[in-house]
Amino acid sequence: MVKVIVNGAKGRMGGEAVKAVKQDSELELVAECDFGDDLAAIIKSTGAQVVVDLTAASAGFNNTQTILNAGACPVIGTSGFLEQQVAELQALAQEKKLGGLIAPNFSIGAVLMMKFAAQAAKYLPDVEVIEAHSPQKEESPSGTGIRTAELISAARTKAATPCSDKELIEGARGAELNDVKLHSIRLPGVVAQQTVFFGGLSETLKIEHNSQHRESFMPGICLACKEVVKRSELVYGLEYLMD
Repeated sequence: MVKVIVNGAKGRMGGEAVKAVKQDSELELVAECDFGDDLAAIIKSTGAQVVVDLTAASAGFNNTQTILNAGACPVIGTSGFLEQQVAELQALAQEKKLGGLIAPNFSIGAVLMMKFAAQAAKYLPDVEVIEAHSPQKEESPSGTGIRTAELISAARTKAATPCSDKELIEGARGAELNDVKLHSIRLPGVVAQQTVFFGGLSETLKIEHNSQHRESFMPGICLACKEVVKRSELVYGLEYLMD
């Protein structure tokens, strides 16, 4: 069995992860920890092979470094990583010969939504992304929104149609990444939603994913725990482990 620590176990996502790991016959939960605990020491004392980090975006980079330096494989569910930070962590994982994952989204359905959006962008380059989360979401846009925009931008074969960006109220047209508009909604009652809205000649296409409960992320977390120990590189995006 793969020995797993859940870091951020006191949070809602962390609590779900603890239950999921305990229920998986191929995984063994060896520790639960959170802010203020000595993560490196716990990794050493338990012999953990994998650490699932579900703390906060502000802690994600440092926690990933700690996990790798302690000799465990990181499965990171916090977002907000800069491209340079991902590259630095990938270099560290390569040096340590450890597998790992930084996942903008652990939901299998959300990963499929992003893949389908990238496929559609080859034919419909005019697109905007609308993502919604609870008010407790620390950063905007979400990691899923950013990753979707990156995949769309990489898949496009022609430029989007130029349109006016005149705003009567600043921010009305949302943010922009690689010529893809991103809109963030933060409301009570929402777990995670995203719509990718395409426009074409006399037609529109919407690709939408909804997570009604945090348990929707658990199959992806368990899959990641089993897969990263087989690898010697850190990847960005659950799709690399699904394929």
